[in-house]
Amino acid sequence: MGPWSPTIHRLLLHLRARGFTLSPGFRGVTKEGLEILDYLEGTVGGYPISSGAETREALTSAAHALRDFHNASVSFTRERSDKWMLVSRAPHQVICHGDFGPHNCILEGTSVVGMIDFDTAHPGPRLWDVAYSVYRWAPMSVAPDVGGARTVSEQAERVQLFCDEYGLTRESREQLVDVVVERLRALVNFMRHQAARDVEPYARHVERGDDVLFEADIEYILLNRDSFGVSSAPT
Repeated sequence: MGPWSPTIHRLLLHLRARGFTLSPGFRGVTKEGLEILDYLEGTVGGYPISSGAETREALTSAAHALRDFHNASVSFTRERSDKWMLVSRAPHQVICHGDFGPHNCILEGTSVVGMIDFDTAHPGPRLWDVAYSVYRWAPMSVAPDVGGARTVSEQAERVQLFCDEYGLTRESREQLVDVVVERLRALVNFMRHQAARDVEPYARHVERGDDVLFEADIEYILLNRDSFGVSSAPT
């Protein structure tokens, strides 16, 4: 656990109380200081990304799962004592998951049936979380092991589908590409800051070049920003 864990435990309890069942239930803390969470049956989506997580059905169910999580988090009552791993970002519309991709989803076949690893949760705008989730699920990446072997047009189609299924507003669609880039730059800065302090797993991530991969994806997204632009949802 970390300093933010008690806040995350309250969040998990709140989600269950609001009828959101895709997150693990919180069961308590052991004498040794380990948290006890429900086991979620299924298969983790990646990485390398699984065949089930690559499907349009998985992407659609992921968009629905993120939307339902955000909606359930709106009524989460924040307290002065709350601590978060990641910095809160205004406006505080929802609680962001902070790392919502196939690697933090449990699937049955091609359906997302669970969300895990809420340590990076933090208050922020819906778009901040959607942007990173779209980046992961489309994916807007050149890396083959995360599904980046798709063509730009295929990735762009999946970006559009995720936004449609989530129900992203017209204003947010216009800002999406810029926010994806901003979100990735924030991630690179966070990783390097933590790595400089020898904090795991970030030191290991930087050592193997994950930060460089994210920077390559930023260049790729900017190069193809017109393709990744999202139109309004069909009426």
